[in-house]
Amino acid sequence: MSSPDKLIEGFRRFRKLHYITNDSLFRKLVQGQTPKVLVVACCDARVDPALVLDCAPGDLFVIRNVANLVPPAENRGHYQGTCSALEFGVRNLGIKHIIVLGHAQCGGIRALMEDGVAKDASFLAEWMGIARAAREKVNRELAGASYEVRRRACEQESVLGSLNNLMTFAWIREAVEQGELTLYGWYFDIEHGELLGYNSATGQFEAL
Repeated sequence: MSSPDKLIEGFRRFRKLHYITNDSLFRKLVQGQTPKVLVVACCDARVDPALVLDCAPGDLFVIRNVANLVPPAENRGHYQGTCSALEFGVRNLGIKHIIVLGHAQCGGIRALMEDGVAKDASFLAEWMGIARAAREKVNRELAGASYEVRRRACEQESVLGSLNNLMTFAWIREAVEQGELTLYGWYFDIEHGELLGYNSATGQFEAL
């Protein structure tokens, strides 16, 4: 994608191929959104949840941020984009499933693993601090492994960290405990074109 003009051309194709030919769907969407699946995904340009999961408009409620992280519930800070979107999805839209969608070759995790995140007051440094425990665990348990193995492990471990953080929100924990909401940890392997899901019984990410 080299310029915004390409986006305008893309919109015209979308309008012709999808909007006009699927008029009934968009008439329905005008009345409001009713997604039942929420996806926390990375803002990486290569990982578009709707495209990767082949979904139609209105199917997914998507939250995208650096490294698909979920912060723990807390009251400090005035602007909580990810937290407010989670709250809106669960409490207002009645979301039934939350998927934390990690991916291979994540730039945020790479920066974290290589200490490329500045140790100052930058936005990125503070944000990636959410996954610091994942990095420490991987480096401790896989100390003798190659960098590539440790980075992939950290990408997956950070997904599990976000799942744990989701449970720190009272209204998510209550919904899960009441069987009204289910959480999933998924991992998109770009290189091999595979989608893996975390299996709590085996403690592994396995092909779906």
